[in-house]
Amino acid sequence: QAQLVESGGGLIQAGGSLRLSCAASRRSSGTMAWFRQAPGKEREFVAAISTWKETWTYYADSVKGRFTISRDNAKNTLDLQMENLKPEDTADYYCAQANSIYTSRDYVTDTNTYFYWGQGTQVTVSS
Repeated sequence: QAQLVESGGGLIQAGGSLRLSCAASRRSSGTMAWFRQAPGKEREFVAAISTWKETWTYYADSVKGRFTISRDNAKNTLDLQMENLKPEDTADYYCAQANSIYTSRDYVTDTNTYFYWGQGTQVTVSS
């Protein structure tokens, strides 16, 4: 049973930066991703990363160019560097891990693809 623990959330002013981290207890080559959920809204995809012979990443349009996802397979960690944060980025951010490697938008954006989830870390962006 994998355990994912997120950290790095907090309160930040609009335009600021935050770096979220996720530590996985289980080494896996499966696709990893960040999702977020704002109050009263459904969980939505943020970014995903798959590494096999090369690294493949995919971002939601709303964060493209501002967020960068990365992973360190040796350390079993996943990061999300968030720049130029906006109030609409306010949400609980969740780390997720799949059992397989996916490089398809339809799969990596679907919550059902991911078997393991963290408890979330809160990000609040003030205007």
